[in-house]
Amino acid sequence: MVQPIKIEGATFSDTRGKMKFFNTFDMAQIVRLYEISPASTEIVRGWQGHYKEKKWFYCYTGAFVINTIHFADNDIPMNNRIPQRFVLNENSPLILEVPEGNATAFKSLEDGSKLMVFSNFTLEESKNDDVRFPLERWNAEW
Repeated sequence: MVQPIKIEGATFSDTRGKMKFFNTFDMAQIVRLYEISPASTEIVRGWQGHYKEKKWFYCYTGAFVINTIHFADNDIPMNNRIPQRFVLNENSPLILEVPEGNATAFKSLEDGSKLMVFSNFTLEESKNDDVRFPLERWNAEW
């Protein structure tokens, strides 16, 4: 089973301001990116996953809770799986890498939150690899 990976960043501050950076984040696989700005903190997006596509999530404004579930493992019955919970926020530089075979569901924790999503698939490739599950399928903590 391939688990999500936390890619830790760092910050630097001086009289000129503050900088966040991810010197260990290899972006060679990335072919597209998009931003998600939820209309409300009540909305949960998901469960959506991919058999082959990998994604990276970075919260640069506000905060999000992201739950992941590995669905491509036939050894564990689907209904017995427990989501992994991650919190991303603008004050802690962290990128969450979600490998292929995983689905995500997420919601913003603050109004005005923004989530940057990077993908290693084109939009057309992603559409052909898309897997969706009902939101109530797994008991996630929001």
